[in-house]
Amino acid sequence: MSMSIDSIIARLGGPEATASLTGVGTEAIRKWRQAQAIPARHWPVIAQATGLSLEDFRPASTVTDRPSPSTGSSKTGTPMPDARPDGATAALVLADGSVFWGKGFGAFTPAQSAAENAGQSMGEICFSTSMTGYQETLTDPSFAGQIITFTFPHIGNVGANEEDDEATRVFARGLVVKEDVTAPANWRATEGLDAWLKARGVSGIAGIDTRALTLRIRDGGPQTAILLFPQDGRIDPEAAAETARAWPGLEGMDLAQEVTCEAPYQWTHGVWEWPHATRAVPEKRRRVVAVDFGAKRNILRCLVAAGCDVTVVPATTSGEEILALKPEGVFLSNGPGDPAATARYAVPAIRAVLEAGVPLFGICLGHQLLALTLGAKTYKMERGHRGANQPVKDLASGRVEITSQNHGFAVDAKTLPENAHVTHVSLFDGSNEGIASDRYAAFSVQYHPEASPGPSDSFYLFERFTALIDRTAGAHN
Repeated sequence: MSMSIDSIIARLGGPEATASLTGVGTEAIRKWRQAQAIPARHWPVIAQATGLSLEDFRPASTVTDRPSPSTGSSKTGTPMPDARPDGATAALVLADGSVFWGKGFGAFTPAQSAAENAGQSMGEICFSTSMTGYQETLTDPSFAGQIITFTFPHIGNVGANEEDDEATRVFARGLVVKEDVTAPANWRATEGLDAWLKARGVSGIAGIDTRALTLRIRDGGPQTAILLFPQDGRIDPEAAAETARAWPGLEGMDLAQEVTCEAPYQWTHGVWEWPHATRAVPEKRRRVVAVDFGAKRNILRCLVAAGCDVTVVPATTSGEEILALKPEGVFLSNGPGDPAATARYAVPAIRAVLEAGVPLFGICLGHQLLALTLGAKTYKMERGHRGANQPVKDLASGRVEITSQNHGFAVDAKTLPENAHVTHVSLFDGSNEGIASDRYAAFSVQYHPEASPGPSDSFYLFERFTALIDRTAGAHN
């Protein structure tokens, strides 16, 4: 390439001008810089705007290190060559051209093609630091559109069972692990992880140097990846990398509509207390409508355990329809995708609930949507928070909670209006982890207080929500 990607973007007037010209988001522009390549479909319009020739966009060939036979990745963490190590049956191909070879497990991916892989095994590569709960993580709707790298090496030892699913299906588009999946050794297991994945059409790859991959994500930010485990064994890394570069990424994607429930329903189950019972439910019950942007089942269990009669409604339910259910409180769930995209239909509904004086509690995507409704902005993080060991400080009490999180977008605290304030901050990077409105009976947190998987430090937030409902009801009487 005769000109660097940065030079081309500068000639176009910067990232925002480039995004506007090509019809993509600024996150896509960041990925172009990261991969040092522009997808071919954008070459003509950029060439016309800059006066460059099409040859100026072709990446030059580079020499890279040989892969380590044991891990399928280089010791230096540089992009991998296409040479296939002996015994490799699968590959993880990143948009920057890196190729991580390994052994496939779970379901086979379709024969390699952009159309087939886009919906099944291509997505944003991320990593989770959780040491437990891989089944709950894989079935968390917040992971829709993502391939998960587990940093903990021993995945599979707990097995799988029907009770630990957090949703009706697996929403992650694949998983990456270091060691071969181990056989289950837990009294609650009903099948092994490999069989569980096969039955759900989800692919995995083992034998990856997950430390090198995690450092690449941490230092370079998230990017698109494709997991290839074809039954015919044919893998074309170069074509896969080109396909990955063409995927627009999660910025601008409304995934809540893809993972939400189809119709309203009642949820009555409380939190498990093993081996055979659930936690006692308070006698006093509050009518709560939970808006499902990708809700995990244990969140709904926690609402019941805190004393709520829960009606779950689809993400696109209007404010008028929510209020017609006469809720004493409204809960906004977690979910995947870009909050600014989901806000198109969610913000009007949330605004109607707030103006009606109904107490509101949001988590994760619900937190971001409340912030957008109040007038704040959100942004795509360079390093998302995913795992069950995230420290968060409650500014009012000074208390530090260890929390479970999964988000790649965050609320820009500097854009909060004067009638709202920050309540929690991350002790990792200082990003926003909670807000409260000074005008409305509403608060939210960025993390997952339901602890599935993860610590139970934050269950008090569900009790704070029911207390807010009680205070609001008392003020109206």
